[in-house]
This record gives sequence, C-alpha cells and structure tokens, in this order.
Amino acid sequence: MRILVTGGAGFIGSHYVRSLLAGEYTGGAPVAVTVLDALTYAGRRGNIPADGLDFVHGDVCDLPLLLDLFPGHDAVVHFAAESHVDRSVVSGVEFARSNVQGSQAVLEAALRSGVPRVVHVSTDEVYGSIERGSWTEEYPLLPNSPYAASKAGSDLLARAYWRTHGLNVSVTRCSNNYGPYQHAEKLIPRFITRLLRGATVPLYGSGRNVREWLHVADHCRAVHHVLTGGRAGEIYHVGGGEERTNLEVAQRLAALCGADPGLIRHVTDRKGHDLRYSLDDSKIRRELGYAPRIAFEDGLRSTVDWYREHTEWWAAPAAQGPDPDPLPHPVTSPRARTGQLP
Repeated sequence: MRILVTGGAGFIGSHYVRSLLAGEYTGGAPVAVTVLDALTYAGRRGNIPADGLDFVHGDVCDLPLLLDLFPGHDAVVHFAAESHVDRSVVSGVEFARSNVQGSQAVLEAALRSGVPRVVHVSTDEVYGSIERGSWTEEYPLLPNSPYAASKAGSDLLARAYWRTHGLNVSVTRCSNNYGPYQHAEKLIPRFITRLLRGATVPLYGSGRNVREWLHVADHCRAVHHVLTGGRAGEIYHVGGGEERTNLEVAQRLAALCGADPGLIRHVTDRKGHDLRYSLDDSKIRRELGYAPRIAFEDGLRSTVDWYREHTEWWAAPAAQGPDPDPLPHPVTSPRARTGQLP
C-alpha cells in the first residue's frame, strides 16, 4: 500500500507516519509513505525519520504540485491544516487559505489523479459549543472561531466531492489531542514547558471550559481504522471520553511537573471561547471496532515525562510560541520539491 500524508511533519501527522513506518497498523507489513509538508512554524522535518519515506517540501494549496505528486498512491490522509484557535482570532486569512483552499486542492487532485481513498481529518470544534450531552455525526455545524469555520468549510467540501463526483472520502472529527511532539503553543505542552521552567501559566477566564482529551496515538489508530474500513461519504467521531475543565488539567500538570500551583494565573478570556465540547463516538466503535486505549492520567503523565526528557526539542525561543498573547506567524508557501529545510 502506498499512502500520501499531508501535514506529515506536524504533531498528529508525524505520529501517524512514525506508526505507519513501524508497522503498527499493518501487522508489520511494509507500507510506502510519502509526506507532503510546508514546514511552517509547527511542522519539523526532524519529527519524522530521515529515511524510509519520500519527503516533499510543498504546499497543499499548490494544485500543480499535487497533480504531479498524487498519481500512483493508494490513499491520501489529509492532516495538513492551520489549527491554533488563538492565531485564527488574530487573523483568519491563512486559516481560510490553508484549511479551505488547501483541502479543495487536495480533493481535486485526488479526484483527477484517480486516488482510490481519501481521509479528511477534522475537529469537534466545527459544532461550536454544547452545554450538555454529546454531538452525534448528524448535528449541524455551528463554528464559533475562524479556525473552526475554516475546518467546517473543508468538511463540507469533502462531502461535496463525495456527493457530486463520487470521491471515496471519509471525514474524521476528533476531540482535543495531546502527546509528544505537540507544538508548545497548545494548552498541554505550553503549560508543561512553562511549569518545567518555573514560569507562570496563563489560564483563560475562570478555567471552567470543558474539553474531552484524546491521546495522539489513539487518534491516529482511529484514523487508520477509518482509512481501511470507513464508508465513503461518512463522518466518524473520534472521542477521548475523558472530560476535564482546563483548570483541572492545569492543576494536574502542576502536580506532575512538581511545580507550585500558584504559577497558574487567570487571564482575560479569549473572544468567542467555547464552553464545552463532547463527542458521541458510538458510530466508530460500533462499525469499526475502535476504542481509545490510553487513559488520560497515564497519557498525561507520559507526556510530561517526554517533555521533561526532550528539552532540546522545545527549549529554543522559537519553539515556545506566543507568550503570553497570540501573534500571527509568517506565511510560507514553498513550492520546490526538495527535502531541504527552509
């Protein structure tokens, strides 16, 4: 099987690539992997092996590049996206470009190239906020941030390419991910890396916002279940089943890092901050036999240990992300098909 992974040098995509190359999803059977990544601020060539795959430094919005690259692949797994809500609040321009235009280019290239299977990876944030209960796959999309709106637009494009053109594409929507190699702008790695340095951590508002947490290893395993067994045109929720308030997560991280809980500082809440997310993932469990394996406490502890043991990965100022307020990042749209770092 020959699989092309967009965004394969980012946090979730790189875990999927490493797992593919290790034979974790195929019982050890070899898989040919191509990674396409623009290597913007959150993607690193060092997140994936130097050998054993084909790496293409390029942009998912570059349709001519995709049309040159896609033929001969058995599947495309589309992770590439701008994903940080805070950055989208500052400016939604790159989110609309990468997430909507980029996804359309991926779908168009897959269609024209005759790629037999596509999985489009999305988020629970497309639904907005839910006070009680859990979303099923039939709930309407009511995104509240520019990031969530751009992902909702890409999801609808995936449906349109299935309904209009018969493209064999499925959509996954996951809850909040965490684990090793996550950029330090996101809540859990940001808090870990600051607490390990004895720095304060900025907690939005009261900290009562509720998120459902999913370890990246469980998420990637679910994506592969959908790739190999999911139905065309269908949406599959990938939930973690472990809800925590942001305050509870911050307090637990302080304990795991051996830090003073007084380092947790409440700051002005983010504009449009969703209160609660919760996914009903009974469909993927029922149809594909998937269930998460990593308990949140175990996963959180191992994640703290990873960041503690890999300070070289995150300690450089460029790896820390905005501090304490989000800032826009440079837009890069490389087209050259090279394996060289920018």
